[in-house]
Amino acid sequence: MLETRSAPTISLTSEAYPTRWRVLPVVLSAMFMAMFDWFVVNVAASSLQHDLHAGEAALELIVGGYGFAYASGLITGGRLGDLHGHRKLFVIGMLAFTVASLLCGLAPNAWVLVAFRMLQGGTAALMVPQMLALINTMFPIQERPRAMAAFGATVGIGAVSGQVLGGVLLDANLFGWGWRTIFYINVPIGLAAAALAARWLPRHEANRRPRMDPIGALGISAALALLLVPVTLGRSAGWPLWTWVSIAASAPVLLLTLRYENMLARRGGEPVLDTTMVRERSFGLGLVIAGGYLTFFAGFMLCLTLMLQNGLGMSPLRAGLAFAPLGVCFAASSFFLAPRVANRIGNRVMVVGTATSLIGLFITLGVLSWFGPQVTALALIPGMMIVGTGNGLTIPSVIGAVLSSGIPARQAGMAAGVLTTAQQFGNAIGATVLGVIFFSALGSATATGDYVNAMRAAGLGAVVVLAVVLAAALALPRKAR
Repeated sequence: MLETRSAPTISLTSEAYPTRWRVLPVVLSAMFMAMFDWFVVNVAASSLQHDLHAGEAALELIVGGYGFAYASGLITGGRLGDLHGHRKLFVIGMLAFTVASLLCGLAPNAWVLVAFRMLQGGTAALMVPQMLALINTMFPIQERPRAMAAFGATVGIGAVSGQVLGGVLLDANLFGWGWRTIFYINVPIGLAAAALAARWLPRHEANRRPRMDPIGALGISAALALLLVPVTLGRSAGWPLWTWVSIAASAPVLLLTLRYENMLARRGGEPVLDTTMVRERSFGLGLVIAGGYLTFFAGFMLCLTLMLQNGLGMSPLRAGLAFAPLGVCFAASSFFLAPRVANRIGNRVMVVGTATSLIGLFITLGVLSWFGPQVTALALIPGMMIVGTGNGLTIPSVIGAVLSSGIPARQAGMAAGVLTTAQQFGNAIGATVLGVIFFSALGSATATGDYVNAMRAAGLGAVVVLAVVLAAALALPRKAR
């Protein structure tokens, strides 16, 4: 299947792939599925607690274990694509993700589901970096803004669909499957996407015997694990000593790994992470923007979901539908607005986008302060729509800026892996840090007004995060339109 004869061959240095626009939706399906499965578990949390008797620790790992495995494997997944071919790794990753999703749906208890969720995150790390690398190599530079705009729209649609469609699927309870439906839905989509990708994607044949860097891959994964595991479990466990020891150990492990990667590169080896690429100004600032923006977005979505469901008493379906206008604005600004603005002002589109999201966040905080316990979802929607518009301007633009910042085509998979690692790291940190602020402000209270106050506290934390992102966007070098 992986060597389907009808799949044309394309050089990684070619200007364009003839059927690139027909193939793009197939490629983007990987991002949709990865984002959908990140957010959809939020709305199924109560069902998992009821049906599987999942405790707080198990529930944290069902949500966070996916993100940990996803973030930890992205750089290695991108490197594997550079070495063995992006098409081959995309198809393998999509099929593996499909199998993992089926296993999640079949899980008999909470801890088996934890294991399958981590497997699902690891398989997502195989397919997602290939997607960005394929876009970067199939499309000529003048068409990449449109392709990246479609990517940005997919990020927003996937994230919001996790909230909206997740609620719809739980409410529909197809075939009596309950929460299992949110995983089974991936099976037909994944099989179709893998079949079309094997037929349509360009072949990339490695012209030399590939060499892996197991020490670098293990070191980077270990450093991320030492940080993300305690961050995921720390709040529910009461921040015991081991969480702080683990967090403290992550920095020296990462520094030693980077030192080894530098030494390997000087000796003519093939490091899993080229540190010279990360030190490039546009690339480094782009990682701060990409990671910081997802820190804000993931935390904002989680805290707002908690307030709508637990504070305002909305059902998962109604709370999910409240996010639909945000998703529409995200998708519309990504596809229609971002390329036009970027064509006029270049990299400054990220400044405009971040400032727009800040305005939407301030409006949301103002509404919460004005209405207090009487606030409604309808009153929050205008601010949420402005936030979504800013997200759509920023996320596809920063991806385009990072992947076009002098990255050689042979390192496209590595660059995509580093970029998506920064994004998923931001997802995990955002949900945890803003979640800690939210729950600390909430305490043991359960009244609507207490949830509103907790959301305001988390919103102020989100303002700080966006201020950092805005500073990084302002520091980006001006580029031609």
